[in-house]
Amino acid sequence: MPTKLHNGTVGRVTATRAACRAITALHAAHGGPVMFVQSAGCCDGSDPMCFPDGEFALGDGDMLVGVVCGCTFHMNADQYEALGRPFFVLDVEPGMPGGFSLAAGTGLRFVTRIKAPRRQVS
Repeated sequence: MPTKLHNGTVGRVTATRAACRAITALHAAHGGPVMFVQSAGCCDGSDPMCFPDGEFALGDGDMLVGVVCGCTFHMNADQYEALGRPFFVLDVEPGMPGGFSLAAGTGLRFVTRIKAPRRQVS
């Protein structure tokens, strides 16, 4: 179950300021929110795919990882567990998006980085 984080996002995903600016621009350009689906690593690698909200058919095995900048972020539940339930940071970098993903801006694509969990001292 997602938990409330200190920065106001829900779940196990957050975004950089650059990613939030790109999401805000996409929201304006498409007249509504977008959604993210973390790729499983085939075809277009492991970049997150960005679509206008509701334009990607989620499967029974997909889960909501969190909400970031007002947009849902989904991933296959088995893959999420296999990766150790990571905390994702959504960012942008130069390059073209893969597949049918929306670009993060002119010459930009969305990427995810895994934030290492803090180790507890025993």
